[in-house]
Amino acid sequence: MIGKLSGRLDYRATDHVLIDVGGVGYMVYCSERTMAVLPGPGEAVSLFTELLVREDLLQLFGFTTLIEKEWHRMLMTVQGVGAKASMAILSTLGPDGVSRAVTLGDWNAIKAAKGIGPKTAQKVVLELKDKAPKVMAMGGSLAAAQGTVVAAPENDDVNDDVIERVASSSASSQAEALSALINLGYAHGDAASAVAQAAGDGAAETPALIRAALKLLAPKE
Repeated sequence: MIGKLSGRLDYRATDHVLIDVGGVGYMVYCSERTMAVLPGPGEAVSLFTELLVREDLLQLFGFTTLIEKEWHRMLMTVQGVGAKASMAILSTLGPDGVSRAVTLGDWNAIKAAKGIGPKTAQKVVLELKDKAPKVMAMGGSLAAAQGTVVAAPENDDVNDDVIERVASSSASSQAEALSALINLGYAHGDAASAVAQAAGDGAAETPALIRAALKLLAPKE
């Protein structure tokens, strides 16, 4: 299994690139969002990859983050969603957008992807909603493995100092916020829904996401 490629980008097409790795050229298909951030020909490039194996086809798909790769894998477990449909969804929403849409049950956001009908969009939400928190938390888990996440103290005094300390510097602010809320004792599903809603309301940076999510999680009078 080819899980990652690092080499020189030889050329770019509309939906794929050719990467030279030690004299061997690998054709890698990417979402529009990934294509937009890749360097130009001749420059160094590194992508996480997923190999699609069929009786008449071997095809590599490339991703800038492991969370994007995991969403591709998860989306393809839904009947009716193949590699092309998965890449269309990721092109339209990005991994954080997919996390938010699935967690909140927003199948209309999924339907906005090219070639995705309402029935397929609804199936994506229904089948993946319970799995979304684990994918969202991957960013926090990866940061923790690298020693960049600080666990929250074991008390209920959640002030600005605590919020700043549980905010890490990993790739996804939503993952950081979710990891922080879980460290504070909130259930995965509740925390994921609060973070997704906070992100949809416009919060972007980790501390802002945590504050907004905490307000949503606060007991209603």
